[in-house]
Amino acid sequence: MKIYLVLTATSSLLSKTIKLYTGASYNHASIALSPDLNDLTSFGRKDINNPFIGGFVKEDISHAFFLNAHCSIYTCEVTLEEYTHLQTKLAYYHQLQDFFRYNFLGLLALAVNVNYKREHAFFCSEFIATLLEDCEIYQFDKSPNLVTPQDLQASSIFKPLYTGTIKNYLSTAPTQIYHYV
Repeated sequence: MKIYLVLTATSSLLSKTIKLYTGASYNHASIALSPDLNDLTSFGRKDINNPFIGGFVKEDISHAFFLNAHCSIYTCEVTLEEYTHLQTKLAYYHQLQDFFRYNFLGLLALAVNVNYKREHAFFCSEFIATLLEDCEIYQFDKSPNLVTPQDLQASSIFKPLYTGTIKNYLSTAPTQIYHYV
């Protein structure tokens, strides 16, 4: 079984500001269980036009905001048990999505390397690191609330699959996508 890590950089003002501060190519991380990314989830904007209203989201990759985003997609081989555990965890977050918040304070703390954990609140890479640890897929050498998209990218479990725009990835024939997996 495979899971997919999607790192993106959009052209939004917030994205450009974060990139200016971090110098990193990507500043947002999402996770999917299928190569077509139709189940792409993360902690991010609940409203595409407002970066300050955030929480657990199923991301609409058909929206121009994502279609034109530059991305790198990685894949990770997991056992059936890990995959099933991940499905269960994601279903839990979907079911209680209004209960969770975006961890803006944690993101600010991360920027100054302060370990700050909020209950029921995550930023994107913190969420994915927490999922990977909770499902016993990967253990980071630091707290999930200190994990960045670059830490996810550098982890030994993820193998590169694609770099380009999401639109170009989605236009790739399924046989070509699977060829690289």
